[in-house]
Amino acid sequence: MNHDSYPDSYIRGILNTVKTVAMVGFSPKENRPSYFAFKYLLERGYRVIPVNPGQAGKEVLGQKIYAKLSDIPDPIDMVDVFRGSEHVLPIVQEALTLQPKPQVIWMQLTVRNDEAARLAEEAGMKVVMNRCPKIEYGRLSTEISWIGVNSRTLSSKRAQMYGKGVQRMSLGPKEETKDKN
Repeated sequence: MNHDSYPDSYIRGILNTVKTVAMVGFSPKENRPSYFAFKYLLERGYRVIPVNPGQAGKEVLGQKIYAKLSDIPDPIDMVDVFRGSEHVLPIVQEALTLQPKPQVIWMQLTVRNDEAARLAEEAGMKVVMNRCPKIEYGRLSTEISWIGVNSRTLSSKRAQMYGKGVQRMSLGPKEETKDKN
């Protein structure tokens, strides 16, 4: 797969199917990007499990922090990596030992490791590099455009929402508009 660009359908497919996300490199500091992403994904209905060996055993927003992936007792759908590119290969190698294996390895913004991506893909996993699931969720749900950010989508259709407010917009595929003339 070309990891320089991803079709929206690929990203949407991942975000629509994963339910449990292990966030490796999570920081409990409220001003850190990993904390923002952690809280955002929790609020969107994902189960997010923080992984940080220095914080293991503590709890943040009702979620227990684990030292490493193999300490998590439940199956993981996606591993979200908030560590430098040089740290990704051992994380992927550990993920490959889990039963069942996660479906997705997601590397955050500025994080890219082609060797780790190749290893994960050879094991049947999907891989995303240099992207943030929080940003991609907001962009694909059009939630991000409601706060004044250009999502490259122009539509006169009202956004479909789950529940109340813009926080629960749908990640469903874009509907094809047909000319009725």
